[in-house]
Amino acid sequence: MQREYDIVIWGATGFTGKLVTEYMQQNYSGGNLTWAVGGRNQAKLDALGLGAGVDILVADARNQAELDALVQKTRVILTTVGPYARYGSELVAACAAHGTHYCDLTGEVHWMREMIEKHQAAASDSGAKIVHTCGFDSIPSDIGVYFMQQQMRSRHGVAASAIKYRTRAFKGGFSGGTVDSMMAMMEAAQADPRIMETVADPYALNFTHRGLDGLDRKDQFYDEDFNAWVAPFVMAAINTRVVRRSNELLGQAYGDEFRYDEGTIVGQGPAAAMGAAAMAFGTTAMNSLAAITPARKMMQRMLPKPGEGPSPETIEQGFFDIELLAKHPTDSALNLRGKVYGDRDPGYGSTAKMLAECAVCLAQDKLPVEGGFWTPASAMGDALLQRLPANAGVTFELLN
Repeated sequence: MQREYDIVIWGATGFTGKLVTEYMQQNYSGGNLTWAVGGRNQAKLDALGLGAGVDILVADARNQAELDALVQKTRVILTTVGPYARYGSELVAACAAHGTHYCDLTGEVHWMREMIEKHQAAASDSGAKIVHTCGFDSIPSDIGVYFMQQQMRSRHGVAASAIKYRTRAFKGGFSGGTVDSMMAMMEAAQADPRIMETVADPYALNFTHRGLDGLDRKDQFYDEDFNAWVAPFVMAAINTRVVRRSNELLGQAYGDEFRYDEGTIVGQGPAAAMGAAAMAFGTTAMNSLAAITPARKMMQRMLPKPGEGPSPETIEQGFFDIELLAKHPTDSALNLRGKVYGDRDPGYGSTAKMLAECAVCLAQDKLPVEGGFWTPASAMGDALLQRLPANAGVTFELLN
């Protein structure tokens, strides 16, 4: 694919887009990778002050002809412009039609399903590799499970029958973009109740296989495997679907009856039990309120606005620490434990680095897949296990 650029960062003037652009400047300027920034506002793009070495491209996200022209200039589009169901459909269509690889940060399961249904054939024909969820949702989950399955096969010759993902600790800020995506989904669901049916489906992104996993747990529970009380993890409704989709795309490499779930470790004892219950109630309450128009509008006034995010200090001092338990199918003595660690705020500092490395991976690495819609693990699993620890501060470690 001969193109003018290797990567175009679409939405470079947004909060996350600026972080991605800074990362690219620090790590991929002056080398053999050519990249540019793009958006709809020339003045805001000029204000980034990127210098003569980085080209600026302007297009209207709602103008299909302009997007078609844009994507044909680059091998990869990296986009941070969400909510994607509101602003991203035309860009995906353009990439699928013109053989341009694509990665984003969406967690909008219903929209991903819609894009696959509409554009899989075009992407397959054109050779475009379309990869959603290339940030904190769902790289640690998807690549973490891929890593643990590799370790289980390497040591014991079988796939893990189940993997548990438990967040032990993380520190970071909350953004207006994340809030806006959730609110946009709830607003759309009022007009089309099928959206919430899709979101609730544990196999919402699967097309050929359904495993044994049921609906997401919304309550607190005691997990004997971790000797701790566990609360629901806020991103589980996205990450679990992506991991199950990876298993399908990898030809059921994890097994037809593979189980996967996520949760947040709170601790031991009565206080931890109460804390886990409070977290479970808070998550349910927030989702319920967001589904009611007056409450949703009030929350939008109180919570961060699109374009807002944590301070540089919060980003720099943030981190995430996740433990994974991979279960041997017949002998619990052979279970494996692993760790995924990131050295920045998960939703922004670390996400920006993960997304950038996914784009570079799509642009430069030899991958085992052709055109179509893929998950991070199914398209880039081995490459990201090399790139992320080396460049992005995200590490994968076996603990036993």
